[in-house]
Amino acid sequence: MLRHRHMPCERYQRFFMIILFGALFGGLFAPLPAPAAETIIVDRIVAVVNDDIITQHDVETTLRPYLENTKAQGFSPEMQRQAIARLRKDVMDTLIENKLTDQEVKRYNITVSEEEIDQQIAQIKRMNSVTDEDIRAMLSGRGMNWADYRKDIKGMLQRTKLVNREVTSRVVITKDEIKAYYEKNLAKYGGSRKYHLWNLFAKLPRNADSAERQEAQARLQAALAEIKEGRAFEDVASSSGAGTGGLQGSDLGLFRAEELTPQLREVVKTMSAGAVSPIVESEFGFQVVFVQQIAETAGRPLAEVEPEIQEILYRERVDGKIKTWITELRRRSHIKIMEAK
Repeated sequence: MLRHRHMPCERYQRFFMIILFGALFGGLFAPLPAPAAETIIVDRIVAVVNDDIITQHDVETTLRPYLENTKAQGFSPEMQRQAIARLRKDVMDTLIENKLTDQEVKRYNITVSEEEIDQQIAQIKRMNSVTDEDIRAMLSGRGMNWADYRKDIKGMLQRTKLVNREVTSRVVITKDEIKAYYEKNLAKYGGSRKYHLWNLFAKLPRNADSAERQEAQARLQAALAEIKEGRAFEDVASSSGAGTGGLQGSDLGLFRAEELTPQLREVVKTMSAGAVSPIVESEFGFQVVFVQQIAETAGRPLAEVEPEIQEILYRERVDGKIKTWITELRRRSHIKIMEAK
C-alpha cells in the first residue's frame, strides 16, 4: 500500500495559500480603481456556527476584494447582481467552513510556530516575486496590518495540518488500484500502432443506381489489376489524383485504427505493411486502401508511470474525502444563517 507522507500537507498549504494570497493581492500589479466613498457597515450577526458567530462585517470584509473585481468586469446590471449574489453565498459558505475547521483546530490543539509562519511568508514572496513592502502596501489598501496577515497565515497553516490529520494522511492507494487504472487507460499509457495509408476512391452520386455502382467497382477493379501486374499503388494513386478515369487517389497519412470508419477499421487491422485491401464500400462510394507502412510506438511500462497514476488517484480520492469530511462537519454542527433584514 502506498501513502503520501509529506506531499498532502504541502499540496493543501498551496491550496489555502492561493485563496488567501488571491484575496489580498488579486490587483497587486493592476491599476487600483478610484477610492469609493467609505461605506458604513451596520454590524450584526448573520450566522451562528455552534458557539461562534459570523458578523456582517466579516462577510463584507471578505467579500470586498472580490466585489471590486466583479464590478470592474463591466457586466450588465442583472449579470452583476447575479454574480454578487453567488459571491455572497460562496463567501458565507467559506466563512462557515472556516469556523468549523477552526473549532476542530482548537479541539485537537493544533499549533503553528512563528518559524512556520515565517517560512510560509517567504514561500509566498518567492512564488509571487513580491517583497515585504509590496505585501504591506496591499495590506494597507485592504485595511489590514502585518499582524493581521500573520494571523491569517497561521490560520491557514492550522487548517492545512487539520486536513492532513483528518483526511489526507488516511488516504491509501494500493498497487492493485494503480494496475487497474493502468489497464483501463492503455490507450493513454500503452503502445500505439499507426498505419500509413494510401487510397483509391470511386465516388458515387447520391442515390446511385446499380449501373453506376457497377461502373465504380469496375474502375477500381481495373486499377487493382494494374497493381497486381506490378505497378506501384502510389503511382496509380498519384496518376488518379485529379480524378483521372473517375478515380481519386491520395496519400492519406498516418492513422490509428480507432480513427478510421468502422468499415475501414476492420479491414485495415488485419493488413500488414505492403498489403492492398479488397474493395470497401462506404457511405460515399467505393475505395481500396494500401498500407504503405505500419509505425509502432512502444508503450510506457507500468513501473515508469506508477508515480503519475498514484498522484491522479490520490487527488481524486482526497478531493472526494475532503468534501465528505466538510459535509459531515456541517451535518453534526448547529448552523443558523440569519435572514437579511
